[in-house]
Amino acid sequence: MSEIEASAANIELLGGRLSLDFANTVDWHASQHPVEFLTSYSELAAWSVHAGILIQEEGEHLRREAAARPVDAEAVLSRAISLREAIYRVFSAISHGLQPEESDLAVFNEELAGLLAKSRLGWLGDGLGWRWAGKECALDRMLWAVVWDAADLLTSGQLDRVGQCADHRCGWLFLDTSRNRSRRWCSMAYCGNRAKAKRHYQRSKTS
Repeated sequence: MSEIEASAANIELLGGRLSLDFANTVDWHASQHPVEFLTSYSELAAWSVHAGILIQEEGEHLRREAAARPVDAEAVLSRAISLREAIYRVFSAISHGLQPEESDLAVFNEELAGLLAKSRLGWLGDGLGWRWAGKECALDRMLWAVVWDAADLLTSGQLDRVGQCADHRCGWLFLDTSRNRSRRWCSMAYCGNRAKAKRHYQRSKTS
């Protein structure tokens, strides 16, 4: 988990999957004082470029569209945050061996239904693949990739590898690709090192 200034354009991408990185767009997500990264539509677009969903020119185009349609942009931002929290709670529950809440699945399924209506099979040069029929200027287009990735992960054989940072304040999600499934932290550089330093301090104090 990053300790730099909260900005969607420089947040660490530690989840290992796009949908988990999206769920991690809140610092200290599991604490009583979370720090929001998606504070505006512009930040949502910036994160989308940072995460590789959009190229820079597409991000700039959507920011201009948002400036011209502020009410629509605010509605997309609200949907994005609602979707993110639903994805976060679903994967958090699964990481602890729990069944996700129906209300969270309902939020996700509503977005998925909209995405499926925009999905088309098309020739991609070397075979058939999915394309989006939505407009290039659609303010919610970054959400399509997030929803698709989450749906893929939720129905994959990797679901049992979804984990949550062992720091109870952090709560960031990740895909554990270690051979023996031993990953405990979002990152050793952040939460892992803090835990090591805390244990060292406690041992020194005891001795």
